Amino acid sequence: MPLQVGEIVEGKVTDIMDYGVFVKLEGNKSGLVHISEVSREYVKDIHDVIKVGDEVKVKILSMEDNGKISLSIKKALPREERHSRPNDFQPKKSQEPLTLDDMLTKFLKDSDERQLDLKRNIEGKRGSSRRR
Repeated sequence: MPLQVGEIVEGKVTDIMDYGVFVKLEGNKSGLVHISEVSREYVKDIHDVIKVGDEVKVKILSMEDNGKISLSIKKALPREERHSRPNDFQPKKSQEPLTLDDMLTKFLKDSDERQLDLKRNIEGKRGSSRRR
């Protein structure tokens, strides 16, 4: 049965790059899941989310004439999981409740990491232009 856009199929992760993962599909075809389509949450390091050999369900987003197939893992999730927003400062069901101090510590750590990323990004752009 040929693959169709909009269809949800199963595949196996064959390769991981910084920008996404390659998934082998039926019929010896493969497609790319861009890093923005791997999870409904922000993914900083794709290796923390997915591993080579993982079996995944993907939704086929597009198929080009040149054979490129664009896929999404997050759009293959059930509707409830796709649209619910996680609260980073609430404990998961299997964990003990976090104290206020724990939540504040986590918030400060996340905030510091984001500020450092922004600073690196800005400094990288400032150094790239040279006046002659």
